[in-house]
Amino acid sequence: MMIVYAAREGSLERVEAKDGRLPHDLVWIDMVAPTPDEERMVEAQIGASVPTRDEMVEIEPSSRLYVEGGGRYMTASLLCQVDGPMPRLSAVTFILTKRALVTVRYEDPTAFAVFAARACKNAPSMRTPDAVLMGLFDAVVDRLADILEHVGADVEELSQIIFQRAGSQAYRKPYQELLKAIGRKGDVTSKARESLVTLQRAFLYLAAEIDGVKPAKEVKAQLRAMQRDAASLTEHASFLNDKITFVLDAMLGMVGLAQNDIVKLFSVMAVVFLPPTLVASIYGMNFEHMPELKWTFGYPYALGLMILSAVVPYLIFKWRRWL
Repeated sequence: MMIVYAAREGSLERVEAKDGRLPHDLVWIDMVAPTPDEERMVEAQIGASVPTRDEMVEIEPSSRLYVEGGGRYMTASLLCQVDGPMPRLSAVTFILTKRALVTVRYEDPTAFAVFAARACKNAPSMRTPDAVLMGLFDAVVDRLADILEHVGADVEELSQIIFQRAGSQAYRKPYQELLKAIGRKGDVTSKARESLVTLQRAFLYLAAEIDGVKPAKEVKAQLRAMQRDAASLTEHASFLNDKITFVLDAMLGMVGLAQNDIVKLFSVMAVVFLPPTLVASIYGMNFEHMPELKWTFGYPYALGLMILSAVVPYLIFKWRRWL
């Protein structure tokens, strides 16, 4: 699918490519899982080759940041499906040419939909490919900031659940669910940090490429601001990773304490019931010369002795605060 945006009347407008021709006032071509025909049309009319999916996932900087045919190619890994069951990173290529910005992607990052909706309502500054690229980068960074903010709040909530064991909510929350939640937050945080690293590389590359270009002052200022934002978010992601590790260790410690309490309870119960078992074993032997067999109160005596032998160890454990 190919979505074409043109700069018209103070905003971006989604237009159709009629008869296989792109409009003259286009500024952004968003290619989502492009077909071979769409790739050939863009290559013929824009003059920039569209990378394949295999080329986009290569991790070498020379394969992700380069100049070819008058276009600047920047590939970054963006976080997708954060609210779904399987968050993952997806490679997105930004191709900046003089005529238009071309984006190639095979997933649907939320930042793209948010930016497109905002730019189509009111965006008088989005009249050049450079401005659209800066707007997209800014939307991506904002989205990652929101993700890390939500992760931080969720980790804080998990921390309170783990440490405040006296609350009823903590007891209703199984440790298995807590472990899954912590693992998910750690996965999202590590992927967000990886995405920020690839974005920082793209920012540095673009800043170096436009150095000395006259109309690039505003773009360079925006790039510096986004570089600072990305660097601070990377540090925050590292902090969240450390906090998640601490919460995970704390939860495993709590699991160990709970297991120790269970083992301790079984040990105490075994000690409490050991004397009654001994008494029952003695009076269950039925020897001929056992005087208690002919007693009128022999049976109540044996029962009382078993109860007393169980109560005494229990009281000793309570007195020593072993229970």
